[in-house]
Amino acid sequence: MAQLIHLKSFTDARGSLNVIQDQLPFAVKRVYYMYGVPPNTQRGGHKHKKSRQALICLSGSCTIYNHDGVSETQFVLDNPAKILIVEPSDWHIMYDFSENATLLVLASTKYDVHDYIDTPYPNSSLPT
Repeated sequence: MAQLIHLKSFTDARGSLNVIQDQLPFAVKRVYYMYGVPPNTQRGGHKHKKSRQALICLSGSCTIYNHDGVSETQFVLDNPAKILIVEPSDWHIMYDFSENATLLVLASTKYDVHDYIDTPYPNSSLPT
């Protein structure tokens, strides 16, 4: 089941600093990010066999729809101090990207096309 982690922010007159150290339940093997996502575009739409992921919206905002096979949840990532941990069994789509959104993803595995399960859950409440 996906879980939201809130990082401690260190803020003063120079700005804010967030540290990701010992908060992730996995070692990071791959880092990638999405930006310039056109309006009304969805990303994702899959789950994984092995890979765990940490999603962080560094700027702007986006929404993550998640279905773990039992329940569905929507998470709004609108602060870089929020990290959404997505488990392999969590089918997820990213959508509603703001104009200036940058979504950073930290993954527990290197890219493997065979790790992706693209069959969506039959569910009428998926965002469109």
